[in-house]
Amino acid sequence: MNPGLPLRHLLLALAVVAVWGTNFVVIKLALGHLPPLLFAALRFTLAALPAVFLLPRPAVAWGNLAAYGLLIGVGQFGVMFVAMNGHISPGLASLVIQLQVFFTIGLAMYFSGERLQRTQWLALLLAGGGIAIIVLHTDGTTTLLGLALMLLAALCWAGGNLVARQAGRVNMVAYVVWSSLFAAPPLLVLSLLTEGWPAISAGLLAADRFTWLAVGWQAWGNSLFGYAAWAWLLARHPAATVTPMALLVPLFGMGGAALWLNEGLPAWKLGAAALVISGLALNLLWPQLRNRLRPAD
Repeated sequence: MNPGLPLRHLLLALAVVAVWGTNFVVIKLALGHLPPLLFAALRFTLAALPAVFLLPRPAVAWGNLAAYGLLIGVGQFGVMFVAMNGHISPGLASLVIQLQVFFTIGLAMYFSGERLQRTQWLALLLAGGGIAIIVLHTDGTTTLLGLALMLLAALCWAGGNLVARQAGRVNMVAYVVWSSLFAAPPLLVLSLLTEGWPAISAGLLAADRFTWLAVGWQAWGNSLFGYAAWAWLLARHPAATVTPMALLVPLFGMGGAALWLNEGLPAWKLGAAALVISGLALNLLWPQLRNRLRPAD
C-alpha cells in the first residue's frame, strides 16, 4: 500500500494501525468502569513501571522526553478518553483522530517554511468535507464538544510525532517508557482535581478483570508496542510517508465498533469516512503517481 516503506516496515505500520483501530472498542468498554483521566493515568503508570527500572534512559534531553510524554499522554490520550466518555462514538473517534496526518504534515511544513501544494489542499478539503458531515449529524452519541476534543487530541498526537522524530535513532521502547513518567503524574493530578476521589475510588472498586486487562492492553500493547513502533518508523522515514498509514485506523475502528458494540453505520457516516479516507489517500498516493508519470530524464 505504501511503496515508500520497506516491506517489513510496512507490515509493522499495518500491525500498529490494526491495534490502534480495534483499541477504540477496548477503550469504550473500559470507560464503563473507570473515569477517563484515571484510566489514562493508570495506562501510563503501567507503561512506565516497572520497565523504567529495567531500561536505561535514552540519550535524549529531559525536555524532549517531557514534551513527548505530555503531548501523547495528557494531550492525546487524556483528551481522547474524555471525549470518548459519552461525547463521541468509538467508530467516529477512530475516524477523526486520524486527522493527525494533516496536522503532522502541517506542523512539519510550518517549521520548515514549506507550503502546501494544490493537491494537498484538495486532500485537506476532502477530509474537511467529511468532518462537516459529522458536524451536521451530531446527536446524543456524538457532540460538537466530542468532535472538538478529538481534533485537539489529533493535534497533540501530531506534535508528539515531530518531537519523537527529533529524538532520532534511540531505543523507542525505552523512549516511550521514560516519557510515560511525565504523562502519569499530571494525569493523576487532573483526575483528582476534575473527577474527584469519590469517582476514582468507585471506579477502582467497580473495575473487573476485563477492565484491568484493558488497562494492561493500553499500556503494553497500544502504548509500548504501538507508539514505540510508530515513533521508530518516524525516526527513519519522513512524516509524510509514515503518518498516512493511519488512514486504516477507522477501517478497524468502525468495523470493530459495529461488530462488538453494535454501532450503526448509516449512509452519512460511511460518506464522511469515505471523504476523510479519500483525502488521506490522495495526499499519500498523488506524489508517488506524479513521480511515475513524470518523464525520465
